[in-house]
Amino acid sequence: MSGTRASNDRPPGAGGVKRGRLQQEAAATGSRVTVVLGAQWGDEGKGKVVDLLATDADIISRCQGGNNAGHTVVVDGKEYDFHLLPSGIINAKALSFIGNGVVIHLPGLFEEAEKNEKKGLKDWEKRLIISDRAHLGTFPTGVQGTAPPAPIIASQPCSYVATEIREVPKAFLFHMAALACTFFLKSFKLGAGSGITSPFADGETEPQTLMVTPQCVLFEISTTPFPGDSGQQEAVDGLQEVQRQAQEGKNIGTTKKGIGPTYSSKAARTGLRICDLLSDFDEFSSRFKNLAHQHQSMFPTLEIDIEGQLKRLKGFAERIRPMVRDGVYFMYEALHGPPKKILVEGANAALLDIDFGTYPFVTSSNCTVGGVCTGLGIPPQNIGDVYGVVKAYTTRVGIGAFPTEQINEIGDLLQTRGHEWGVTTGRKRRCGWLDLMILRYAHMVNGFTALALTKLDILDVLGEIKVGVSYKLNGKRIPYFPANQEMLQKVEVEYETLPGWKADTTGARRWEDLPPQAQNYIRFVENHVGVAVKWVGVGKSRESMIQLF
Repeated sequence: MSGTRASNDRPPGAGGVKRGRLQQEAAATGSRVTVVLGAQWGDEGKGKVVDLLATDADIISRCQGGNNAGHTVVVDGKEYDFHLLPSGIINAKALSFIGNGVVIHLPGLFEEAEKNEKKGLKDWEKRLIISDRAHLGTFPTGVQGTAPPAPIIASQPCSYVATEIREVPKAFLFHMAALACTFFLKSFKLGAGSGITSPFADGETEPQTLMVTPQCVLFEISTTPFPGDSGQQEAVDGLQEVQRQAQEGKNIGTTKKGIGPTYSSKAARTGLRICDLLSDFDEFSSRFKNLAHQHQSMFPTLEIDIEGQLKRLKGFAERIRPMVRDGVYFMYEALHGPPKKILVEGANAALLDIDFGTYPFVTSSNCTVGGVCTGLGIPPQNIGDVYGVVKAYTTRVGIGAFPTEQINEIGDLLQTRGHEWGVTTGRKRRCGWLDLMILRYAHMVNGFTALALTKLDILDVLGEIKVGVSYKLNGKRIPYFPANQEMLQKVEVEYETLPGWKADTTGARRWEDLPPQAQNYIRFVENHVGVAVKWVGVGKSRESMIQLF
């Protein structure tokens, strides 16, 4: 090309490299987000850490998951439970943002907000921003299931609420069948065709019998009442669990909130997004019908009131319209405008990540640090501090390998003292000793800059405390966390035993207030994981988080 060279048409070389570096440096001058992630199997107390950091944050965001998450926050003696809303919504001075990586069940969103409004949450809808690219979990009200014929009734006393199996409109049968599970079969030595009688069934004044049939023993136990309007993906979630059990002899142990099927639809490119709902409603209706018919073709027992749901969705569209923004542009402006403190609240945890968790007993999203970028639409250079939240022992909900699990009086003590019941599912959590192999693995994936060690006070009564420090497989120590579940089931945990402190730590507010043995426990964790502990939790309230630096 002849003539004068355009000002931006430079020859390759040092000038071009320098310009690229300057551009990168300029991009990095934007605000950086602070990320809070679970480092185990969830239920570590992330909500408490987020609540602590949210007090001076400008924006608190969710980047993945849905209402399968459960965070409890205690403020001024009031206990708030959040599943879909960022738990930072309590901060009246900050905006809360639900990113594109989150799947949104609209009835659940408003139901959750209304419950927390009764506890004191105010003006939440004025502080909530929803990404237009977030996917919808759909929710037919006409979901039905019909029970298979029940052979022989053999009653057995039971303390769990159940209802007689029968045709149940507006409450998906398989959710109720979750009460007749392997737990009962093992505990009462019942077989197919047996029945379990509850003292009082929900809404009844007389004991009812729940039939145990091959179809209904397929679920693990859940004592959480399911909502009257079961979601299309929620219903599919339950049916998929039934199929897994029938075909493989085991299920995954999902929360049955429809999260997996919604992400499946997203990956199959048949999903429905917030932007679709707020655009051409005729086009949205056509796609909704196609999705419903797809689910019905896979699961013939699924009945959907399509027209009724479309009418309801149209009403929800108008309620959320003022909250919806282009999520990518919203985050870009937040990062590159006037300096802001932006907090990202991770849901679930490292060992539940779809790629890095204990697959297949995982959730359906990336709940490690990579999910922050894809779930909010932000570049990696805008990731700042990444805080890993760790319980002082280990818990897990549902099935799957759990190397340090204690199925004994220690496990019972941790479960009782720690009130270990799932916020979302109501399921009893399995409990065991702290596993440092898990924490080191989570650190490899997330690159934690500091840890929050929660629920230290639960260990107050123990004379000695064991900590899992390494794994052996076939007699040889392994330096990695096994990907394969069968291998993980076979590992032998090597423990170190530390002295307990046998003293009440719930009143501690400074490092110096902790007993020396408790301090040694914390330092032991730091040294083995290679990450400093920034906070120590010794109780439920915001004030019980001791900040070390």
